[in-house]
Amino acid sequence: MADGKVALVTGGTYGIGRGITLRLASQGYRVVACGLDARQIGSAAENGRDGTSAELTRLGLDADLLEADVSSEDDVARVVEFTLGKHGRVDALVNDAAIHPSGTILETTREIWDKVIAVNLTGPFLCTKAVLPHMIAQGGGAIVNIGSRASWGQPNLLAYSASKGGILGLSFALGYDHVHDHIRVNAVVPAGVVTGMNEGQVARMEQAARDSVAGRNVLPEDIAGMVAFLLSDDAEMITGGVFNVGGFAWQGGPVRRRPTA
Repeated sequence: MADGKVALVTGGTYGIGRGITLRLASQGYRVVACGLDARQIGSAAENGRDGTSAELTRLGLDADLLEADVSSEDDVARVVEFTLGKHGRVDALVNDAAIHPSGTILETTREIWDKVIAVNLTGPFLCTKAVLPHMIAQGGGAIVNIGSRASWGQPNLLAYSASKGGILGLSFALGYDHVHDHIRVNAVVPAGVVTGMNEGQVARMEQAARDSVAGRNVLPEDIAGMVAFLLSDDAEMITGGVFNVGGFAWQGGPVRRRPTA
């Protein structure tokens, strides 16, 4: 159990982030989760705080749920100030907030490119920069950044792939820079997860389920389990790692199709 450690989860009110919020709260973390309730580009997710609040109530759990845009330095400062004001410390940071527009480079406008980089890459930069001095002062902490199989490039996801590739570089560099501060930084790469980013993509999700070792789609709870492990004392010697959940993205893939009879 976390024994009252404090965790900040961005994008923590829908999909993977909600799964992480619920798992950490169930393990004794004092969780502050932030996200945007309005539907974002490339996602069907909306009204996440109400849904997360209902799930917390159903499970007899508690967490602070805030509205915040991680691409806004003012919003990030407000969330971190709230967390420190209420709980006095930040032991864990999970950078999950992201948007997921499709398009090749010829179809991606400068406006969309800038927005994707601002949320998916600058957001984790701002959140980490805001909490890191407090982690250093308290003697350590743990950060998990949520990547994607698109980190290695995927068709028709130019801006998203670039942003998620940057997440890996950010994670590795942070791990190197702060190893002597006792701050662990790892990346988790989901594959084929049922979330607001892929609602309606029936054929793709069915294939992802067939290609998984369990023969089903990845659930937010699966990602949450890996994140919880990486934040725990059981992972105190693990930093600079990439942990794939659901497929072979880290190894390059794709999985060979099962032969038909």
